[in-house]
Amino acid sequence: MFANSKHNITMDQTQVEKQGRVLEEAIAGRIRAKRIERGWTLEQLANATGLSKGYLSQIENGDKTPTLGTLTKIAFGLDISGVSLITGEAPKWEQKKFSLVKAGERQPITHTGAAPDSVYESFSFNKSNRFMDPYIVTVSKQFSPKPLMHEGQELAFVLEGTHEFYYDGQTYIVQAGDAMYFDSDRPHMASSIGPKPARVLVVFCNPLRGE
Repeated sequence: MFANSKHNITMDQTQVEKQGRVLEEAIAGRIRAKRIERGWTLEQLANATGLSKGYLSQIENGDKTPTLGTLTKIAFGLDISGVSLITGEAPKWEQKKFSLVKAGERQPITHTGAAPDSVYESFSFNKSNRFMDPYIVTVSKQFSPKPLMHEGQELAFVLEGTHEFYYDGQTYIVQAGDAMYFDSDRPHMASSIGPKPARVLVVFCNPLRGE
């Protein structure tokens, strides 16, 4: 019985890894296609995103897994929706001054660098010229395979539950009502430790174009 259970867990993990790899390859292909569609070289994309030419090349070739923050930066540089870059779906909105997303309209996003059962719900997907990317994140009970690192800053406000937050060599226990504001270029990751997964409002700062 226990041997079968262990075998099933291994199969599930293998399946998740395969699905993650397929998604990463699809995203890399979309980045390359959008860059070529604009007639840009890797150097021009690097100038628009603030990321290095070498790092972008590694992403396009599937040698590096971009974080959600990095994908946001690339999408902003290419002037496309981060959601469409991840999902491949064409945006169904036009640029507008005001955006309202009802509770049931948030769009789930797969974060390639996060723990497999983490859930990111976007509610800024229909605002094109935005400077922030907010998500409701359901925090996994396990840490991501490796700490996340990307340029920019983040604001995290805990809506419910308790989780352990690792940042640059130190760990913090945070719970509902607590808030964190930090530079994203240091190693960071989170893991729920309560009876139910923690839910956190996370806001990524989008880089200004040309900076």
